[in-house]
Amino acid sequence: MTRTLLSLGHGYSAQALARHLGPGWRIIGTTRSADTARALERDGIEALTWPGSDLLPALDAASHVLTSIAPDADGDPVLRRISDALLDRKDGFTWVGYLSTTGVYGDHGGDWVDEDTPLAPSTERGRHRVAAEAAWRALGLPLHIFRLAGIYGPGRGPFAKVRNGSARRIVKPGQVFSRIHVDDIAQVLAASMTRPDPGAIYNLCDDDPAPPQDVIEEAARLLGLPPPPEIAFDRADLSPMARSFYAESKRVRNDRIKRDLGIRLIHPDYRSGLRALLEHRP
Repeated sequence: MTRTLLSLGHGYSAQALARHLGPGWRIIGTTRSADTARALERDGIEALTWPGSDLLPALDAASHVLTSIAPDADGDPVLRRISDALLDRKDGFTWVGYLSTTGVYGDHGGDWVDEDTPLAPSTERGRHRVAAEAAWRALGLPLHIFRLAGIYGPGRGPFAKVRNGSARRIVKPGQVFSRIHVDDIAQVLAASMTRPDPGAIYNLCDDDPAPPQDVIEEAARLLGLPPPPEIAFDRADLSPMARSFYAESKRVRNDRIKRDLGIRLIHPDYRSGLRALLEHRP
């Protein structure tokens, strides 16, 4: 039996999920760009340019809904446009997924957080995410929230910058980040779709939170190049967006995806993930 996934904002992570699901799934994906829509069609996605297209037939067909669209200062763009339509059709959805971020936990000075940690975002982006999670929960859909750590994968690795000399090893004492390979995002989402548990919240991250400079150093080592020199955070010329990422330091636990969804990570740490990127997609 064919199942239908409506993917709102069919970007990097959702495209990985679509590849993972394979035959037996009809995938309808939205994008704001007509050029991107044409590219998605070449990959077998039924692409809709949205906002602009009529989304109601896709909602009627969908058994599963995934939204990857980020909120803004005015709230969640999806809910502003189609919350009533979602409510009208909620009995027809087996599973609804919302891609959020571990930024909702805020800064913990490098300590561990899990899904039960109180939400205390310290950035505006994090506060928008907390509000969006609450707004989606309020609809009463069979909702599953996925809090993603820093995403990397094909086309989103450090190798190009290391090769061309633009990579930097920025050092802020005590700073650690959690991260997740896009292939592991795909397998977690697919596992949740197989085992719906409305109301569930999952952290998506690997087993090895690490300082960002260590990742750059490992990429250089794999390339056989000297690591870029260290730059103290206080002296680094960073954009406000980049600097804001360093405002929070925490280690994120992933026990729930292993216990409840039976996940065995494909890339349990950045070393494994970087090796795979270099071996298969330089």
